[in-house]
Amino acid sequence: MAQSGLEEKGHTKKEVIRIERESVIPVLKPRLIMTLANLIKHSADRVDFLKLCKRIEYTIRAWYLLQFEDMMQLYSLFDPVSGAQKLEQQKLPPEEVDQLEQNFLVYLFEVMKKSNFKIATQEEIDIALSGQYLLNLPITVNESKLDKNLLKKYFEAHPQDNLPDFKDKYIIFRRGIGIDQTTDFFIMEKVDMLIARFWSYILRITRLEKFLSRRPKRRNRKDPKTDDAFISESEDYQDDVYERIRLEKMPLRFGSLLNKNTIQEPTFDRIIVVYRPVSHGPKTKERGIYVKHFKNIPMADMEIVLPEKKNPGLTPMDWVKFLGSAIVGLVAVASSLDVNTADLHIIGAVLSTVIGYIVKTYFTFQQNLVQYQNLITQSMYDKQLDSGKGTLLHLCDDVIQQEVKEVILSFFILMEQGKANRQELDQWCEELLREEFGERCNFDVDDAVQKLEKLGIITKDIIGRYQCVGLKRANEIIGITTEEVVLKARQGNIAP
Repeated sequence: MAQSGLEEKGHTKKEVIRIERESVIPVLKPRLIMTLANLIKHSADRVDFLKLCKRIEYTIRAWYLLQFEDMMQLYSLFDPVSGAQKLEQQKLPPEEVDQLEQNFLVYLFEVMKKSNFKIATQEEIDIALSGQYLLNLPITVNESKLDKNLLKKYFEAHPQDNLPDFKDKYIIFRRGIGIDQTTDFFIMEKVDMLIARFWSYILRITRLEKFLSRRPKRRNRKDPKTDDAFISESEDYQDDVYERIRLEKMPLRFGSLLNKNTIQEPTFDRIIVVYRPVSHGPKTKERGIYVKHFKNIPMADMEIVLPEKKNPGLTPMDWVKFLGSAIVGLVAVASSLDVNTADLHIIGAVLSTVIGYIVKTYFTFQQNLVQYQNLITQSMYDKQLDSGKGTLLHLCDDVIQQEVKEVILSFFILMEQGKANRQELDQWCEELLREEFGERCNFDVDDAVQKLEKLGIITKDIIGRYQCVGLKRANEIIGITTEEVVLKARQGNIAP
């Protein structure tokens, strides 16, 4: 769960986002295996350990092979590129097709869970979008272009807690947190902020603030309430804290317009969006399911990955500025008509200021629109990793890599430390990752123990403590795998 708040540090407060640590082991599998092998003293045990790691990977890969094949076969029917032709060839009744697409979603959500992706909750999305980073326009989804039955039917059959409000139209999976920084002069943004602050001052002295205080926000939701209480727990072992540095929170003056500033925003390391467009005609039903995979998306700019985005226009606040400026200008001119002609210079100055502000608001919108288009282009070319079948293949491999790392790490800990209950095993695995690799994660001990028991290479005593078998015995229990037979045959063919 994500939380947002202010943390006191000296005489300043910094805005932070607190995210529950995930179960992903971020260390690459080859590095993990070689580091653990090098910690083994005897060379013979090291050889047996490396052999066991290979057999564990081959076995786990075989376990998932049939499940992944079923998922890929189902997706071939709902691939937006070629699925329609395959469905037409199958000539299946609509009720059966409905069931097949729900079966695919069951497989997909299970793979997402195994790959440690989480469905972004409404609270997390509200916190992410409560700030502003590079995107300065209100982005909304054209919900009329999205199907509302596919996901609705799935969640009715598989209810979950803390789902977002848009769960029937599209779903966002997220995994991993990072940091993105941008250093620039931000001249136009600073000028806009200075004018906005001056505008607020004008509203206060003219007592118009109370009529315009309900300022439409860039997001439809209220900013989450800040809570200083949870910050004191920021060292909690299962949570990470990420600082958000925004331009609007910085002290600005005209002398700082030409200074460079660095802004910072936490990112979702990986985002996967699942949705289906609405059918184009009354006689044709859209069956394509879109699965899009993105990387390093700033939280505050998460709208760039949303499906079927509307073209942004002037915000309600922009129209308020236009009308307010016109009213202020007319009032100023009308109040000056009763004085002598020497005040014509004042009238001209007021009108010039008002017109200049209106022109500036319009050109600021145009600049933001260009920046928005650049961000969308970047998200398509730089930040979109894959889509459709490519994303599913990546997820399948990711599941296997994570499962293998969990099993190998937990077996190594039991081999080195001896007996341990689940809590001790969980703690020791997390400590090893932190000490040897400098990485923190919420180790999924339950899943690791389940796999070790299925492999048959650990035992459990009557008080709930686990113990692994010896390395040689573990290799004997798993046995020679098909991959090893193929490798031996290939080596035999190559040998002279």
